[in-house]
Amino acid sequence: MIIDSLILLAGLGLVILGAEWLVDGASSIARKAGLSEFLIGMTIVGIGTSMPELVVSLTGALKGNADIAIGNVVGSNIFNVLLILGVTALINPIAITSDNKRRDIPLNIVATILLICFGLQHTLFGLGSSDTINAMEGGIFLLLFAVYMYYSFKTGKEDAPDDDSSAPKASSKLMVAIFMVIAGLAGLVFGGDLFVDSACRIARAAGLSDKFVAITILAGGTSMPELVTCVVAAAKKKGALALGNILGSNISNILLILGASAIACPLSFANMKAVDLGVLVLSSLMILVSAWTGRNNRIGKLDAASFLLIFASYMAYLIMTI
Repeated sequence: MIIDSLILLAGLGLVILGAEWLVDGASSIARKAGLSEFLIGMTIVGIGTSMPELVVSLTGALKGNADIAIGNVVGSNIFNVLLILGVTALINPIAITSDNKRRDIPLNIVATILLICFGLQHTLFGLGSSDTINAMEGGIFLLLFAVYMYYSFKTGKEDAPDDDSSAPKASSKLMVAIFMVIAGLAGLVFGGDLFVDSACRIARAAGLSDKFVAITILAGGTSMPELVTCVVAAAKKKGALALGNILGSNISNILLILGASAIACPLSFANMKAVDLGVLVLSSLMILVSAWTGRNNRIGKLDAASFLLIFASYMAYLIMTI
């Protein structure tokens, strides 16, 4: 238990260092390449920080454990919005652009609803013989993800900043930024892996179920890169990168990670509860509500407080129903 605790702390340290490098490197790439910080946050940072979820969910699917695969994604998406955006917006309010309101936030909601429709197709619509996401539906997820990435890059260009520096110097700075992103992602993934493995050993030694471990400890652990990255981004006043990280991670979790996992092995929704899925949908809708009702198109401190209150209530419910 002592060794696992030390490994957990070492993993957390790697995650924090990796987040610092990732945010600085990604912001530099955005400036050099003429891409918006939101797009960099949604793609490089968002997908990169979702790598722990990909490893955990795909491994769970290959081992035939759908509870781990699905519970990890459902829990991670809830953590991302209610806890991580809540904490981030408390540090600095997060601005929401017209593109976020028109494209990114609605797609997050559509992906969430599509996940539930595919997962509960027998219960809701009487289709198929069981509530399972199969390989064909996984392929649809992957296709939607590819289309979204293509459209985002096509429309995510900003005017490149004026730069009077020489080309070799600019190229050198770009290579340093790319190295920082790669090293930061490596720290996030490796540190997150150490954190998750040690946390799971501690939890299972306490006799907790796979589903509880997946939705709470695994989901929280694999969301640690997003949490630290967003907190660092907020502290550096890079709210667009933080919001892109969360929306990119949530969309990637469903369309990319569960899509790939379903192709590897059909994913059963038999053990998912209505409360878990209800909170998942609520979390995606709350970003939309903040976008249209918040002052100055932003997620403010009042929104953040409501996110954190719902998150605390959900955690209390899970603990009471162990």
